[in-house]
Amino acid sequence: TGVALNQLMFFHGLMRTTPLNASIIMVATPILVLVLAGVLLKERITWTKALGVLLGATGALTESKDVSLTAPDIAENGAVVPLALSTTLPNVKQLVLMVEKNPSPLVAVFNVTPDIEASFATRSKMGQSSDVYAIAVTTDGKALFTKKEVKVTLGGCGG
Repeated sequence: TGVALNQLMFFHGLMRTTPLNASIIMVATPILVLVLAGVLLKERITWTKALGVLLGATGALTESKDVSLTAPDIAENGAVVPLALSTTLPNVKQLVLMVEKNPSPLVAVFNVTPDIEASFATRSKMGQSSDVYAIAVTTDGKALFTKKEVKVTLGGCGG
C-alpha cells in the first residue's frame, strides 16, 4: 500500500504543476534515483546506466535563443491572439505552438522539411493570461523551446 500511496501522491502532484514542469519531473526522476543510489547506497553505476542518464538528460526540453516567438505582451481580445514562431536551428522536423492554460493547450504543429523555411504565423484563442511556448523538435529528437507570457484582458475561450 505504500507504493500505491506514493504513486497516487506523485500523480496528484503532477496534476498541480504545468505540463513543462511535469515533463521535466518525469525525465529527471529516474536520473535522480540513479545518482542518489550511487552516492548514498554506493550502488555500482554501470556504463549502461550512465548511458541511460545521458540519454534522459539530452531528451529533456531545453530553452534556446535559436527558437523565436512573437506574441503581444497584452492581448486586448483573447478570441484572436496573433502568434508567430520560427527557428534558425538546423535539422528541425517540427515546430509546435502551445498555450499552457488553454483547455486544449496544443495550438498547432507545423511539419518542417529542408524545402520549407521554419517560420509560421497563426492566431489562437486564449481564455486567460498564460505562458505561450514555441518548441522546435529536431530530427535527432531534441526539443528546444522559448516562452512568453501573454496577458489577456478579455478571454476568448468562453471567459
